Amino acid sequence: MSFKKNNKKAALFLATVFFAFTMQGQNLKEYIKTALENNPEVQQFNTKHKRISEKKEEVNTLPNTEFGAGYFVSTPETRTGPQKFKLSVKQMIPFFGTITARENYVSSLADAAYQDIIIVKRKLATSVAQLYYKLYEIKAKQKVLDENIELLKTYEKLALTSVEVGKASAVDVLRLQIRQNELNQQKEVLVETFSGIEKAFNRLLNQEVNTSISVVNSLQVPKEADKIQPSTLKLHPELIKFDKLYTSVEQSEFLNQKEKQPMIGFGLDYVNVEKRTDMNMVDNGKDIVMPMVSLSIPIFNKKNKSISKQNKLQQEEILSQKEQRYNTLESVLYRAVSDRNAAMISHRTQLKNLEQAKNAEQILVKSYETGTIDFNDVLDIQELQLKFQTNIITSEVTYYTQSTIISYLIK
Repeated sequence: MSFKKNNKKAALFLATVFFAFTMQGQNLKEYIKTALENNPEVQQFNTKHKRISEKKEEVNTLPNTEFGAGYFVSTPETRTGPQKFKLSVKQMIPFFGTITARENYVSSLADAAYQDIIIVKRKLATSVAQLYYKLYEIKAKQKVLDENIELLKTYEKLALTSVEVGKASAVDVLRLQIRQNELNQQKEVLVETFSGIEKAFNRLLNQEVNTSISVVNSLQVPKEADKIQPSTLKLHPELIKFDKLYTSVEQSEFLNQKEKQPMIGFGLDYVNVEKRTDMNMVDNGKDIVMPMVSLSIPIFNKKNKSISKQNKLQQEEILSQKEQRYNTLESVLYRAVSDRNAAMISHRTQLKNLEQAKNAEQILVKSYETGTIDFNDVLDIQELQLKFQTNIITSEVTYYTQSTIISYLIK
């Protein structure tokens, strides 16, 4: 697969993620975009890919040209004169197709490295989304606590009025106040938790830790979830990476076969010859020029056989790793789908329970008009309402958190 196709797939996944979050406002989309631009891990893998790609220039070269020079200390005498010095040059040329094989091998490594970029971007988008939902959960629970605290204050006023007319005891008022204190404590804890997660969120975006993060006011859980096609899991970049690694080993073996072939060399020797002074002859002092051809054959080299065996074993290892990773991802997918469906069921149930709890609350309020209100029942209903409201928020967050996992796996 070419880089252009890989880019399209990465863009398609991110577009899918962004579209899924558009329903929840622009905040999360912008946060994910910021993380992808600023996160040092993404930059690290981008740099790694560029570095490996640059190796194509490194391998697209011939062996070094050899130059030699020698001076005859003891001058050899020839018929045409004494030899003074010698110059030589030689260039070895790899077997036909070897350089192309090297380029293809490096390209296959770059393809595998590019999959790391896609994977880390997917993981980053998923992590940002999950932390975002965690922040939403805390904010939503804070809002629910505020509502319940105000509700308890209303009941406290009713209780004080009832105490004045002798229809309630001071104990009822104290119990309502104690309950308010408990909820205020929970709210303060949530504030601290939000602050910690907010800092972690900013670190993920590689921005100032004290940057204020805003989240949406509500999340909508659909009545029916999208249908999942587990077969699309086979196209996951984590699995495609194994295919790319397998291909790189194939290219490595092809290169190995090329490098076991002989290399041919072409050269030229030049010998400087001085003229003889004792006689005059034809070609007296004529320099020697000798073209040369050489052949390099790996006759006693076991290196290539060993590399071939290693490549075969590495391919078997890659296939085993891919199968194991596929099984792991498939298990994660099925768990995520199951948990998301369970969250939808829980959400529907908690909505019904909350509606019934509010009906019970209305009955209690009407009972106050007849002077028969029981503040023990008030606290029980309030506690149930808080429980159902909290469970609704939890189911919403669970639904969207599991959706991010599913999107990571099959989009």
